[in-house]
Amino acid sequence: MRIPWQASIDVFTQILGRHGVEPAAVTDVEAAWGAFAEFLQLEIDGIDPTPESDADGLIVQWGRRSWSDNRLILTFTRQLAVADVGDRADPYWQPELWQLDFEMTFDDEPRLTGLDSLEVQDTGFRFASTGPLRTAALADAWAGAQRHAPVRAAWITTPASSGLSFECVC
Repeated sequence: MRIPWQASIDVFTQILGRHGVEPAAVTDVEAAWGAFAEFLQLEIDGIDPTPESDADGLIVQWGRRSWSDNRLILTFTRQLAVADVGDRADPYWQPELWQLDFEMTFDDEPRLTGLDSLEVQDTGFRFASTGPLRTAALADAWAGAQRHAPVRAAWITTPASSGLSFECVC
């Protein structure tokens, strides 16, 4: 299935619902991950078609961020290089980078100690194409996150709050 890039947040919200996840009130991080994995297998129209571009990627991030009232976070992100915006005749034209972020925040509790001080704060971006390569990239990102005890603990902890956003980051 292909979806227009502008519909990303609506489609992801629908997928979350099918997985029993309310975007503003996550109770099951694993279910949210399942919805995210399903969403990542959808092809997106309007992104940079250049084969060597990093037009569609994912990253998992964790830590403590000032924009989240300095709370502990776990974020699932899909980044898109949107090509159908702006003046492509402009010699300096570049695709716009848009990120769909599903952020879950956590209260400080003993099993999450160290989530904000790990040497690694994310899985790194993965730009594999949809299908088996994306499935492998998702498995690798999950395994990379699970290597850290505080991240594993966040994965099985009910978030204090959660939210979904989709915005241009360039």
